This record gives sequence, C-alpha cells and structure tokens, in this order.
Amino acid sequence: MAPSTREASKKEKAPDAAPPASEAEPGSKHKADPDPEGASESPKAKRNKTEIADGHSIKKETEETRSAAGVEAEKTECHGEEKDDRDKKSAVEPHGRDAPEAVPSSILEKGIIYFFFRGRIGIDEPSAVDEIARSYIILRPIERDAKLGSGPIGDAGNSRLCAIPKKVLPQSGKDRWIAFVEKTSASFQQLKDEFLASNDYETKTAGTRHSPAATPVAEGVYAITSTGSNSHLAYILTVPEELGEVQKELGLKQKGSFIISTKNPQYPAPANARLPKGPEYPEEILKEFRSRRWMPTQPKHLDVVNTQFLLIGESSGVEKALEPQKADEKENKEEPAEELEKLEEEDLQRLKGLSDDDSGRVFADLEVNANDYPKLQTTF
Repeated sequence: MAPSTREASKKEKAPDAAPPASEAEPGSKHKADPDPEGASESPKAKRNKTEIADGHSIKKETEETRSAAGVEAEKTECHGEEKDDRDKKSAVEPHGRDAPEAVPSSILEKGIIYFFFRGRIGIDEPSAVDEIARSYIILRPIERDAKLGSGPIGDAGNSRLCAIPKKVLPQSGKDRWIAFVEKTSASFQQLKDEFLASNDYETKTAGTRHSPAATPVAEGVYAITSTGSNSHLAYILTVPEELGEVQKELGLKQKGSFIISTKNPQYPAPANARLPKGPEYPEEILKEFRSRRWMPTQPKHLDVVNTQFLLIGESSGVEKALEPQKADEKENKEEPAEELEKLEEEDLQRLKGLSDDDSGRVFADLEVNANDYPKLQTTF
C-alpha cells in the first residue's frame, strides 16, 4: 500500500462485530424530528435573501429605471458566464486515472466531504457541544475514475446535505444513531441560500429569533465502500491540518469510517427519530429491501430526500472499510486504501492554491466569500 505523506495513526485492534443494524436503538436525547432549538425549523424567509428592492412599486417606470434594469440584467448575464467559467475550471478530471479499470469495485462512490455545525438559536459562537443545534455532512461526489487537479472542486449540482441530529459522530460499534438526507442534487448557490446563511425570523411567543450561520469544521475526501455484508463511509481529512478541540469533541479523526445502513421506510422509525415525511423511493429500491428493516447503503439511496440512514462507529478507523476484496485482488485492481490516499494527496495539493487559511479553502470550494461566514473553528 502506498504510504500517505501524513504519519499513519497506530492501528487499533478490530472490535467484535457490531450487532445487526436492525437491532439498533438510537440515543433518546436527540430526535431526528426538527429540533425546536435547531436551525432546520427556521422559515426560509430570510435565508433566501434574493428579493429585488421595490419589486412591487406602482411608481411609473422612467427611462432611468429601465436603464438600471438593463445594467442589472447585464450583470446577471455576466454572473452566469462567470459561473460557467468556474465550472470549466473544476479540479475534477473525469477518467483521469492512468488505469481506470484498476479502480477497486468495492468503491461505490468517492468525492469531497465537508463537516459543518450550526449553533443553537441565538448562539453564533458555541462554547461547547451542548450549544450546537445540529451537525451536518455535505457530500460532493465525483466520478469513480476521476483524479483531482488544481482549483476549486466546481459546482456539478450534485451535492447532498445530510443532517446529524445527535451532533457528534459515532466512535465505536456501541455508538449508533440515525441521520437523514436533507437536500439532494443541490447547487452551491442553494447551499449558500438555504443552508450556510443565518436566518432571523419572527415568532408569536418569543419575538425575533436568530438562527446562526453554519460553521465549517473540516473538509476531506471520502469513499462509500462495500465489503459484502456492509457498506462503509470512510474519510480522510485534509482540512484542518491538525485536529483541534472542536474536531475531537465532534468525533472526527484524521482517518475515520462508519458502517452505514439505509432504513426501510415501510417500517416505522423509532419514536425519537421520525420525520414528518418519509423518502419517496422508486419501486426498484423498495423491492431491494424485501422484508429487511435495514440494508447496506448504496449511493442512490442518498439521492432521495428524507432517506434515513444508520451510522455505526468503527473504532478500527478505515481498516475494515478499505479492506481489499478477493475478486479485486484476483483482477490486480488497486487497493481501496491506495485510491483514497491518492485522492487525499491530490486534494491537499489543490487546496494549497485556493487560500492561505483553512476557512478560505473550504469556502472557496463552495464558491462563497469566506468573509461572510464564520471561520473554521478548532477551539470552543
């Protein structure tokens, strides 16, 4: 296996196999229902702030206002051209691997992963995990045989936003709780307007409420892998270079993975993990569940809003998730760990050219101005 430029952490002894996902009982303190203290319950009113001033004015239009409108239209057109330019400059090089056929079949999907959290209502700068409303994962998939060049990752309009009501990530097989897909096929503009931004709104009982902007915690590369009976979500962080207090408190590691299983919507969720509406799977996926309550997650499951999935911690790190499969070894395919480490090295190199600081690198990737959002937090 090709060594990473980072010092490999000592391998821990693999724990006993975790009980079946169907026996999981998520923690009762953190519901998947919208948290009254969390951001997901906030109205969209101010998170989408793209209104045109005096849009409903009845004042007679003058030549001056028509001219201004023309200038605005020209700006909009230019903005579209600039976005197209960004897309063309994407760091993703499809089919860029020297031997695409050598990509291990156990890697179902790979890409860039981002970790965020949002503070509780009225708390812009949380000083402890208890002051966090919810944590989030953004997955930006790329082609299985792609490599990364220089520049921002580029907006392919295929990002997924996943919410983790538990706030922290599972550490071992004893830690298992449900997360869900909040947005699919999201553009960076959608993430900017509907997720990253803060939101002030009015309530009848408490007056004005303030839902803070999302705060970045980490960025890295990921792979969804299959090891036969299980699927895994494995990641290697590239930002920050060294884990701080916040990253450790949230359960992040430099290299980490989880067993990931998708819930069959035909069975009721635990009372503390119910959503107002379930996922609308096509018949093809429903048939694949058969009578099982859970099944190993496939990337297509995560392309459906309100998909609920179970994360089970793996204290052994990425060892099990990236274990070579016998069929791939017979065909002389690369080891999954080698592929993910290649992606890590490519990501480290391209991020250096985006900004001088970690916050700038994360937000440059998401095509927003880092000065408008909270900085990447490493300490409480």
